[in-house]
Amino acid sequence: MSRFWRNWLTVWGWAVALFGLVLAGAGFEVTSGPTRLLFDVLNGPEDLVLNAQMRFALGLMGAVTLGWALTLLVTFDAAHKLGAAGGPTWRGVLASAVVWYVIDSGISVATGFGLNAVSNTLLMTGLLTPLMASGVLRRA
Repeated sequence: MSRFWRNWLTVWGWAVALFGLVLAGAGFEVTSGPTRLLFDVLNGPEDLVLNAQMRFALGLMGAVTLGWALTLLVTFDAAHKLGAAGGPTWRGVLASAVVWYVIDSGISVATGFGLNAVSNTLLMTGLLTPLMASGVLRRA
């Protein structure tokens, strides 16, 4: 994989991590401003109410998203170091992202947050583009 595509994936991974931090911010009133802004942009069917349950759910989702992003960054590095033998790892990353995409986007549409499915599509495209362009998904 070229340095360009490696850098692309690094930026992508840190963008996902930042999104995780935004969600985690909902856990506390003092850090919930970016989360509120995000929900305003998503324009869901109702106003965001950050009660204890919602703070817990969004905060936890943020922590999981942040952890997922950091894990992917480490996985990208390991797969790159494997060179041609990294194909199964790259395909596993793609398969896990497809599972996330289908479930997350389906729930988003079903709950009135269809715009989130659009952002999911952009994220998925941001991952798929370097994987396809670099050829790491091809079988040896």
